[in-house]
Amino acid sequence: PGRAEKTNRAQRVGPRVGGGPIGSFRASTPLRSGSPQSPATPHTPATSNYKQLPKSVHCPRRPRESQSATVPPDTELTTQLRSQGYALLDPQKLATELGVQLTDLDRWRAKWERLPEDTYLRDGGRYRARRHSCFIQTLTTAKDQLAITPQRAHWQPTAYNALHGGLERSFEPIDPEITAAPAWTRLLCGLGERFAKLTPSERWYIEAHQFRIDTAAGIGRPTPEGAHRDGVDYVAVILAGRRAVKGGETRVFQAVGNAGVRFTMLEPWTTLVLDDAKVIHETTPIQPDGELGVRDTLVLTYRRQGFQQP
Repeated sequence: PGRAEKTNRAQRVGPRVGGGPIGSFRASTPLRSGSPQSPATPHTPATSNYKQLPKSVHCPRRPRESQSATVPPDTELTTQLRSQGYALLDPQKLATELGVQLTDLDRWRAKWERLPEDTYLRDGGRYRARRHSCFIQTLTTAKDQLAITPQRAHWQPTAYNALHGGLERSFEPIDPEITAAPAWTRLLCGLGERFAKLTPSERWYIEAHQFRIDTAAGIGRPTPEGAHRDGVDYVAVILAGRRAVKGGETRVFQAVGNAGVRFTMLEPWTTLVLDDAKVIHETTPIQPDGELGVRDTLVLTYRRQGFQQP
């Protein structure tokens, strides 16, 4: 990759939504959204069968009475989410916001080299590999708890995923060397605490998706379902890395209206956070720009009303 790969490029499309993501913007033709879909009927499963992670992964925070000192009423992330429905953080801002060390996150990057193939793609492609694990963050105790659930299938209604909706898809879990790491706990809990500042919740049902999109067959599609919402409350799309590819432009626009932004995430640990009720998102296909071109991401979804299931 050349020097341009070291920064994030961004372009604003349509009227200014409010706040400003990183990068510079040039006027262009507005991206237009479709009509937002109605959310699926929520289902809250019992939690008695969920196994608790070791106590060492309590969310790192102070007791409730001093919580405001740990998570300020407004941070850069919550301010952007409140004003425009999304937040775009460069790696250093992510580290500062959540108290994580980028060197700790970098230790995970080799795990993307060993992802099983996603065999459920209905477009006939073989360009995606992935792992998937689920967690529950409980925010009602003096110390927040993060529990990993027994391995479960990923499911979305067709209202949110026209290509793969209605299909129960089972994947191998994310490597325990990642999910048992203190940095993983800080990452998931830190995001959940900030989301709770905007949307009060006693617990979050979190799905973690580890993706690799490759260009071995020429084209790789990060979002084969197209522009979409996920049927959750909040989404975090974290770039773990990319090499020898071009394309992969991310687009975020209002669920109602035609204002939006587009940008290319280039630097590892650049993070896009979305209020799923307010915005629609997609990422354009990637093409090879050298040998073994790939784009790696970690996608985290947070939902108040249980995991989506049939």
